[in-house]
Amino acid sequence: MFIFKKHVDRRAVLKGVGAAIGLPLLDAMIPANTAFAATTAGKTVKRFAFVTFPHGAIMGRWSPNETGTNYTMSPVLKPLEPFREHLTIVSGLRNKPAETPEPHAYIEQGWLTAVKPWDFGKADKDAGVSADQIAVRYVGQDTRLPSLEMSVGQGSARLAWRTPTQPLPQESNPRAVFQKLFGEGDTDQERAQILRETGSILDKVQGEAKRLNASVGASDRNLVSDYLDSVREIERRVQMAEKDSNSELAVPDAPIGTPNDITEYFKLMFDLMALAFQADITRVMTISMDHEASMRTYTNLGIAEGFHPLSHHGNNPEKMDKLVKIETYHTLEFAEFVKKLATTKEADGTILDHSTILFGSDMSNSDKHNNDPLPSAVLGHANGKIKGGQHLKYPQDSRHGDLLLTLLQRNEIPVKSIGDGVQALSEV
Repeated sequence: MFIFKKHVDRRAVLKGVGAAIGLPLLDAMIPANTAFAATTAGKTVKRFAFVTFPHGAIMGRWSPNETGTNYTMSPVLKPLEPFREHLTIVSGLRNKPAETPEPHAYIEQGWLTAVKPWDFGKADKDAGVSADQIAVRYVGQDTRLPSLEMSVGQGSARLAWRTPTQPLPQESNPRAVFQKLFGEGDTDQERAQILRETGSILDKVQGEAKRLNASVGASDRNLVSDYLDSVREIERRVQMAEKDSNSELAVPDAPIGTPNDITEYFKLMFDLMALAFQADITRVMTISMDHEASMRTYTNLGIAEGFHPLSHHGNNPEKMDKLVKIETYHTLEFAEFVKKLATTKEADGTILDHSTILFGSDMSNSDKHNNDPLPSAVLGHANGKIKGGQHLKYPQDSRHGDLLLTLLQRNEIPVKSIGDGVQALSEV
């Protein structure tokens, strides 16, 4: 079925029994003697990731003191210092329409909609459709998976809303995510059954990989080899996690394939996201790094208290310092994902150059359960449409919805409003 000519189709995959592995952008996907920008492969790829964490942030340790380009990086965002030129810190925004008296039950539903949950669908038929799913309407049909929704934890945040009445479930099991990305079958159940019967995905596509290597140049062979090595390493780690979670020491009721080690759990999920972008399996992703009212204990940081009880710090300096430690750890794990995108070459730049990533929360001060101002940071240049390298601070009560609108419009998504967002932030 495969490729015996120099030119490789951008949608080509390596196939085997029970496996279908997309390929990164290769030189062979660009016809010889053709200007890159004029090719199908050279068309601008628009990618979105929305990464959220619960319980807000200690804002005095999240937001830099200075604005503009010459600012000192804040403690919580310090792990993102290497990507400063791709980073836009946005301070002062409030998601007023989505504020509710029951924050843990509803707060996450408003982060990407800028609409109160019980107002979904009322003022407008699209009121309550989340920003990621608006993007899917314009970029999601070009990939095998229109979007991917994930969670590092047992709770479901209901971030993504395809319609005002249809939230999309989040997958928290790395094994299931891996199957969704690389397994065949019409359903998750079919993909899981195929893989149980056939074993390693990589073993099933070796014949196709050899034929591909015989038809492309040395640089493409090296790129394919490195990419498949990454896939195999993640597959190995997923299998190890599956064994660990079946051991006598596994936490009861933990889903099969979920690592007991929280750092490995974060790394697996973010590595799967990076591969999904690299292989162009999807261009829109959402992930919750935990869920509201989480009782997770960060014993890896030497913190024994549950996350949620600790979030009610009562301005106790010791508790606040522990929260900052957790928040900085979240940023550190997120920064590893950003690093993979920043170091993965693609066409005329890197995957990060072509991406738009929102990192933040729909809560501010967790002790007060307030939503003003929200912690928000944008990573990526959106193919040159987002400046990066600056800290922007907007006046009191500036609209979070305007930021969502800005991120969509910078990627040429023809939307005029989202929630109360009606005016793009020109400074971004």
